[in-house]
Amino acid sequence: MNAFEVRRNRLYDWMAMEGVALAMFEDCESRRDPSLRWLTGQPGDALLFLSLDRQSLLVPWDINMAVLYAQAEMVVPYAEFERRPINALRAAVEFLKTPFGSKVEIPAVTPYPVFLQYVEALSDFDILCRNSGIQEAAQQLRAIKDEEEIRIYRKAADITNNIITLLENNIRSGSLKTETDVALFIENEGRRQGCDGTGFETLAAGPARSFGIHAFPPYTGGPFAAPGMSILDFGLKYLGYTTDVTLTFVRGALSNQQEKMLTLTERAYKLAFSMIQDGVSARKVAVSVDALFEKSKKAMPHGLGHGIGLEAHEAPALQSRSDNTWQLKPGMIFTLEPGLYDPVMGGCRLENDILLSDTGVEALTKARIIRL
Repeated sequence: MNAFEVRRNRLYDWMAMEGVALAMFEDCESRRDPSLRWLTGQPGDALLFLSLDRQSLLVPWDINMAVLYAQAEMVVPYAEFERRPINALRAAVEFLKTPFGSKVEIPAVTPYPVFLQYVEALSDFDILCRNSGIQEAAQQLRAIKDEEEIRIYRKAADITNNIITLLENNIRSGSLKTETDVALFIENEGRRQGCDGTGFETLAAGPARSFGIHAFPPYTGGPFAAPGMSILDFGLKYLGYTTDVTLTFVRGALSNQQEKMLTLTERAYKLAFSMIQDGVSARKVAVSVDALFEKSKKAMPHGLGHGIGLEAHEAPALQSRSDNTWQLKPGMIFTLEPGLYDPVMGGCRLENDILLSDTGVEALTKARIIRL
C-alpha cells in the first residue's frame, strides 16, 4: 500500500464514523485545496471523490499530468463533464454507486448560492457543506507528516541549507548587492538544485525596510545587507512541500538598542526550542516567548510559528491566542520564528523549520543571524 492509499484510508475511516457515503475535494483557481495532492499526488486543478467503500475517482483538468503524477482507482478527464463540478458530482454518485438518501459532502468553502445548486441537482442525496467536515479532517491529519513526507522535507531542508551558505558567501563577496539580486539568486539556484520553485514570494528587506514583518513590496532594487539589520525570509518548494526560513544579516556597528533586539530574538528562539516535546501545549510555548519579550518591555507582533507542508502556513499554530488548543506531536514540522521590529532601528527575525519525532526535536534548517 503506497502513501496515498494509506492517507485515503485514514479519511475513509473518518467517513465511516461520520456516516458520509461520498466526499468531494476541489482544487481549482478560485478554491485551492492541497489536500487533493496529499491524497493522490495530482499537482492540482482537479476534483477528487472518495467513496465509503474505499474507492477514489480523480477528475483532472489535465489528463496528461494525471497519468504522470496521480494515483487513484479511477481517473476521468474533467472535460467529459463540461468542466462543471456539479456534473462531475452527479457522475460520481453513479460511478461509485452511492446509495440514494445518503450523505454526500462537498467542500466547506463552497459559496452558499453554489451549495443550493448542488442541493437542487442532487435532490436524492443529503448534501453536507460544513466547517467541521472532511476538509478540516484532512487538514488535521496533514499536521502529522508520514515517513515519505519527512523524507521529502529532509531533502528540501538540505537544499535550503546549501543556498543559505551560498547566500552568505555571495553577500560577503559583494556579488549580491540588492534585494532583487538576493531574491532572484534564490529562485534560480533553488530550481538549479531541483526545487519546484519558491514556496512563497521571497521577502528581502534591507535596513531601511526591515522594520516590516512582511516588507512591501517583498523586494526592491534597493541595497541589501547594507549597514544595519536586513531581513531575508524565503522558502523552497520541493515535490510540493515548502521550507520557510528567515535570516537576519547584520553589517557594521549597531546601537545598544539594536544589539538588545538581536540578543532577545536569539534568546527567544533558544527558549522556544528548549520547550519542544511530545504533548507540550503550542500555546504555552508561544506565551513563554511573549513573556520573555515583555520582561524587556518588548512585544512580538506576530505568532511564534506555524506548521508547514504543502502550504507555507498549515497546522499546528504556535501562537498565544486563547483559542489555540494544539498540542505538539511526533511527526509535526513547524517553524519557530521570533522577531522584533522598530520603525527607526529596523527589524530582526530568526526562523527555522523544526521536526518533532519520537526520538526528540531537530532543526532541519540552519538559518541564523549572520554578522558580516
